[in-house]
Amino acid sequence: MRKLVYIFLGLVIGNFTIAHAQLDSIQQLDEVILSDNKLKNFSKGYKITVLSDSVLQKSNGSLTDLLRYNSNLYFKESGYGMVSSVSFRGTNASQTAVVWNGININSQLNGQVDFNTFNNSNYDAVEIRSGGGSVQYGSGAIGGSVHLSNALSFKKHADHKVKMSYGSFDTKRANYQLSTGDEQWSVNFGVGYVDSENDYKYLGSNKTNVNGQYENLSFNVNAGYFLNNKNVLKLYHQSFLGDRNFSGTRVAPSKSRYEDTNHRSMLEWGLFHNNLSSKLKVVHLFEEFKYFENKDAEHYSFGNVKSFIGNHNFNIKLNDAIEVRSILEFSKYIGEGDSFGSPEREAFSATGLLRHQVSDAFIYGLNIRKDFTSGFKSPLVFSADAEYRFSDSYTLKLNGSRNFRVPSFNDLYWKPGGNLDLLPELSHQIDLGQEFSSRFFDVKVNTYYIKTKDMIQWIPDNTGLFRPQNVNKVKSYGAELELFLRYHINGHQFNLNSGYSYTVSKNEATGKQLIYVPLHKANLNFSYSFKAMELVYQHLINDEVDIIGGQLKGYNVGNIGLAYHYDVFENVNSILQFNINNLYNSNYENVALRPMPNRNYQLQLTLKF
Repeated sequence: MRKLVYIFLGLVIGNFTIAHAQLDSIQQLDEVILSDNKLKNFSKGYKITVLSDSVLQKSNGSLTDLLRYNSNLYFKESGYGMVSSVSFRGTNASQTAVVWNGININSQLNGQVDFNTFNNSNYDAVEIRSGGGSVQYGSGAIGGSVHLSNALSFKKHADHKVKMSYGSFDTKRANYQLSTGDEQWSVNFGVGYVDSENDYKYLGSNKTNVNGQYENLSFNVNAGYFLNNKNVLKLYHQSFLGDRNFSGTRVAPSKSRYEDTNHRSMLEWGLFHNNLSSKLKVVHLFEEFKYFENKDAEHYSFGNVKSFIGNHNFNIKLNDAIEVRSILEFSKYIGEGDSFGSPEREAFSATGLLRHQVSDAFIYGLNIRKDFTSGFKSPLVFSADAEYRFSDSYTLKLNGSRNFRVPSFNDLYWKPGGNLDLLPELSHQIDLGQEFSSRFFDVKVNTYYIKTKDMIQWIPDNTGLFRPQNVNKVKSYGAELELFLRYHINGHQFNLNSGYSYTVSKNEATGKQLIYVPLHKANLNFSYSFKAMELVYQHLINDEVDIIGGQLKGYNVGNIGLAYHYDVFENVNSILQFNINNLYNSNYENVALRPMPNRNYQLQLTLKF
């Protein structure tokens, strides 16, 4: 009983993946550790990029930096640490779904996610699923989805990790994580704090980044408890409290300030028996912002949304080859804000997933989903994917899908300018992937085509007021390459992973590339280790992008780090790491007139015990 009390005092909600057959205890524990088996079991024909534990441990910045240097995603920031949005295969920020332990958490206000409101240390796994995913993950999963997951370890253990760092611009970071449990229960807890003056120089001028200070606090608690050998209860909670000033541009100062709050909670009950399994989730999401035009004044504008989600998954394994799943979900969203009133929305969706393992080499999936959303008609969406493994070294993957995005509260109700007559965005896409592997390397090559209609764009009307309209048809196509090399000899370990993307995303009416979509982007991560020493180098190449009224030049940025691993005491391991970011002191911007930091330094200490 005491263990259950501890779990509920954590005020957390979690999810687990339940088994598809009658399992022994070891198999049960392995499955429970996973957070979203839709990603694993029903995405065989899709490219999925998994950021390894070592990549997550080495990361010392934001989720934006982690993904910028380790994926084909393109990010734009309104100054370092400010609002960060993503472009995935030429789509816009609201067409990329962010999935937290199996739940789509894109904002109901603007349809997007600010990637600078996530602490890397809060997650055990970060995965990127390329291609349309609206059947499984709902609105916004057009270009792809980013998955943030947590794991629970059901074995007797008690592990602690402390990470502290200090760097340029008076940047301080601190994080503590605890994981403990036994064969019946598991709890992990984490808290992180970041504080920075963020007053870096604007290269090529005598100016500095004024009013760029930020600080945030994040914490998460996950807990799981086996009621018996067929029932498991998990609770999960995560919070983020952010307070940042919004820095100005090269030509215009700013005195604004922004507070954002996010709370996510989920309770899940899982039942598994023989070839059947059932998961019932109850979810509460809360997002709120306060915007101060003058940080020294008391007046502010605000907005918030409360989301209540009920989700039921029923899974049956008909035989060794065929597995089917149904997903029923009901959502209610309640908003309140100065600029959009008090809107409400209800949505219900029904989803069916099929996976068929035809042979050891061939597997395919068929999926369909229908949404019923108050206020407008949502489209029927579907997807199909297949994987054929010709040999241990060559695999062919193919997927196609119909996807959608519903208008956000801002699109519909913003005053002035909202448009109640908007239609959902509708997209069709196809993706062909090839994977080559050997002892020393892995290569992934993908080509894709995406066509979107009824794209929502804020444009001026005949009075000059910006209003959202279904105006654009957009086609995006391109190619992606991922390369992974590894070589170990006499204690020397060499690892390299790199990616390249060629992206064309054009407005069909004008024939022009969409703004902030680079035609070419490449990244490289290299590490060399020997005994206690490790050297890490990162490089990012970003092509020029079109902006309103012109172009923003491309840039090259490199980072380097040196780490020393040593044992402080018995069972106390430590890593001392020194990093130089923007090694070549590159003068660059990824949003016009908003420079990024000059060369800067960071010292970090990690303790594990």
